[in-house]
Amino acid sequence: MTVEQLKIAYSPCPNDTFVFDALAHGRVPGAPALDVTFADIDITNGMAERGEFDVLKVSYAVLPYVLEQYALLPCGGALGRGCGPLVLTREPEGGGTSLLERSRELGRLTGRTVAVPSEKSTAYLLFRLWAADTVRDGIGEIVVMPFHEIMPAVRDGKVDAGLVIHEARFTYRNYGLHKLADMGEHWENTTGLPIPLGAIIAKRSLGEQRLRLLADSIRASVRAAWDDPEASRPYVMEHAQEMDPAVADQHIGLYVNEFTADLGEDGYAAVRGLLTRAAAEGLVPPLGPNALAFP
Repeated sequence: MTVEQLKIAYSPCPNDTFVFDALAHGRVPGAPALDVTFADIDITNGMAERGEFDVLKVSYAVLPYVLEQYALLPCGGALGRGCGPLVLTREPEGGGTSLLERSRELGRLTGRTVAVPSEKSTAYLLFRLWAADTVRDGIGEIVVMPFHEIMPAVRDGKVDAGLVIHEARFTYRNYGLHKLADMGEHWENTTGLPIPLGAIIAKRSLGEQRLRLLADSIRASVRAAWDDPEASRPYVMEHAQEMDPAVADQHIGLYVNEFTADLGEDGYAAVRGLLTRAAAEGLVPPLGPNALAFP
């Protein structure tokens, strides 16, 4: 039986291309064929809100706005530990590490301009929760820009600080930048839960059978990539924006893990915890009781 091609959009980042390589290239038997579009997370979040594609990689923070039309798939996304977004600034004078000095550094964000990758990104939601606990007098202007432009903007003084994601964890020192705070570290310390970052969603109108087939196919694609990592390397590096292969491998190692194959109890608890806390702060609409249920 021929399965109708599905329109899907995900990022060109190594974790997504690694996860979807086998599926995108027809190496998962019985899986639906994919029509792939590459787009940064801010773009895919907007696509989800407009209902434009069958399947999308989006920020967990956008789920409350789209779950009437889309279902959260229990696999393919990005959660983990030690992998949260960072707030970066230019290297401060002295570079002190005492509690008093760190407090003064955090105070440097008060009224400052901060670049973020999307106002509906999970990174920004984690940032707002962190800032509510830490930066008492409030952040200044928020500027949205593609994540790969943020570190150069901080380095060049176009913004005072930047919220960065993905491989920036490994490369920010190359720009002479300083890690002011780790959003994931704050989240893990306050909740004990893994950090929910990116989700895979699919239109509910596909029906239960096709949604289950899609989820099973994504799991198979993940396992195929783990079984033969070299098979995915050409696809990963083709779209990795001239990234060093070693950095791409670090990126994959950090963001593709057991939660990618299956959210599991801890993964769902992390997603519910993030969105429940954010709703309590008035940052997102509240979720319905069964909003995260998979058919």
